[in-house]
Amino acid sequence: MRQFTSKQLARCAMVAALYTAVSLAFAPLSYGAVQVRFAEALCLLPVFAPDAIIGVTLGCLLTNLIGSSPIDAVFGTLATLLAALVTYKLRNLRWHGLPIWSALSPVLFNAVIIGAEITFFFMDVPATGAVLAMNMVTVGIGEILSCVLLGLVLVRIIEKNSALRKAMQ
Repeated sequence: MRQFTSKQLARCAMVAALYTAVSLAFAPLSYGAVQVRFAEALCLLPVFAPDAIIGVTLGCLLTNLIGSSPIDAVFGTLATLLAALVTYKLRNLRWHGLPIWSALSPVLFNAVIIGAEITFFFMDVPATGAVLAMNMVTVGIGEILSCVLLGLVLVRIIEKNSALRKAMQ
């Protein structure tokens, strides 16, 4: 079993706490079919450190336990975990120096999983293909804003700042 250093454990805790704090600070926007969870930008941190996978996953779990539902705690956390794992795996695939493919993994996982979750568990209308597609699109748009736009800005800031880069090593 892999042992984590105290620095890695602290980074996991800080990422989880930051994810939760940002999500709850913008709570009205962080939940629902039309959502922009700004904390999802942190899902790109596995580009720099694999232990960030645990941090964003725990942050998502805490956020959903505090501000949403047990169903969202399961499916939302699953979407974030899968996205973070794929983000890490794709970290070296870059387009114009940016990890675009890593930024797209949270968009796809959340659009599909959270779109389906909203459709099947939280809608007052019958779960049709059109309703599912609409929920996937609206969640996907929010994820594009959070992960592709904000997330890639975060990646660029970390890469340009030596202190932040060192903190992520």
